[in-house]
Amino acid sequence: MTSLPPQPLSPLDGRYRAAVSGLADYLSEAGLNRARVEVEVEWIIVLTDRSLFGSTPLTDADKDTLRALYRDFGQAEIDWLAEKEAVTRHDVKAIEYLVRDRLSSLGLDHLAELTHFACTSEDINSASYALTVRRAVEEVWLPKLRAVIAAIGELAQQHRDAAMLSRTHGQPATPSTMGKELAVFAWRLERVAAQIDGGEYFAKFSGATGTWSAHLAAAPDVDWPELSRTFIEGLGIDFNILTTQIESHDWQVELYDRARHAGGILHNLATDIWTYIAMGFFAQIPVAGATGSSTMPHKINPIRFENAEANFEISGGLFQTLSQTLVTSRMQRDLTDSTTQRNIGVAFGHSLLALDNLQRGLTEISLRRDVLLADLDANWEVLAEAIQTVVRAEIVAGRSQITDPYALLKELTRGRRVGGPELAEFVQGLDIGDEAKERLIALTPASYIGVADSLVDEL
Repeated sequence: MTSLPPQPLSPLDGRYRAAVSGLADYLSEAGLNRARVEVEVEWIIVLTDRSLFGSTPLTDADKDTLRALYRDFGQAEIDWLAEKEAVTRHDVKAIEYLVRDRLSSLGLDHLAELTHFACTSEDINSASYALTVRRAVEEVWLPKLRAVIAAIGELAQQHRDAAMLSRTHGQPATPSTMGKELAVFAWRLERVAAQIDGGEYFAKFSGATGTWSAHLAAAPDVDWPELSRTFIEGLGIDFNILTTQIESHDWQVELYDRARHAGGILHNLATDIWTYIAMGFFAQIPVAGATGSSTMPHKINPIRFENAEANFEISGGLFQTLSQTLVTSRMQRDLTDSTTQRNIGVAFGHSLLALDNLQRGLTEISLRRDVLLADLDANWEVLAEAIQTVVRAEIVAGRSQITDPYALLKELTRGRRVGGPELAEFVQGLDIGDEAKERLIALTPASYIGVADSLVDEL
């Protein structure tokens, strides 16, 4: 059997690339390397701005020329780095050599020794990961999450008054509305999204073991911790002053746990919508030209929700692995984090794919209110809760001598179908006040929804 031409191994780079390509600008190898060049270049600018070691501040034109090294980062740089890393066997060292090479070609050779000055690889990497992950989350992943939350919220408003039979433990239970049930998911997700939106993205910039030893050896009079803080915060990320050789990754653990949490909530939504479709509560809107089954022409499969379910499981597993691995490091440094962090984009990719499918799936369903009402009308026994609660209130008020209203309703309804007329006859015979009887007789499963409608306004 002949070998295939080079193919993407991951479906994220093949079948699903269109849905996740926005992440590649940041969380791919090239995206990481562009950020590394950015950090190296900006460090040179900071050092020269302060005229350290006899350097002089660069002109605005020279700064723009330098910044073009990462702003115009493209295939030529990707290829150059691949060739250099094949020799160095060290990705960050290859970045240093790239910057040095470009300085020479730009006539800025005198800045060469300021490239990667007093830095360990993790100074560059921690800042680069903070930059790329922050940008990927804030510009690609979080907007998609918020779009899904908005879609859920819109459906909640649209169906706020659509009475439906609840099912606790899968059994008929006190009615709610479809809008309120969807609003629960939107409310949960908004809370997690706000936590993610307020998260920190830390970097360290303190040398080989976090002590600024080499910095002080070169320039004892410089306040290197403060200079490093100014530099890192100037990049738009947060500064961690107390580290080993690596930034401790706790911010990443927090982020990935929250992303996994959001995915878990959305997985719950996907399985609930799938179940509502199976029950006939939602009808699926046919997509022109689509095939549901290779052998059963009638079928419309809930593939968007099934795809979302599976990809939330994959991303959740990866996020959990990232959290578990990145929280520890042997002594001052080991390399378990290096290969682990290369999968950040994969984790967010599967999550983004799931979000995309869920967002599209929510536009391809239509609520069948007639089915909801028929389901309610077949389960009048759920009013037993209302009846026994009203009876309790009547007993407290001294208008009833009934001794055990719960047992009375349990005997009537448990495991039995009870219709409206039968319940009305039962209520008429109860030892309670006339006003209470009137309220109970007027009650139907469809009207027994409490404040479900108005709860949607909490969104």
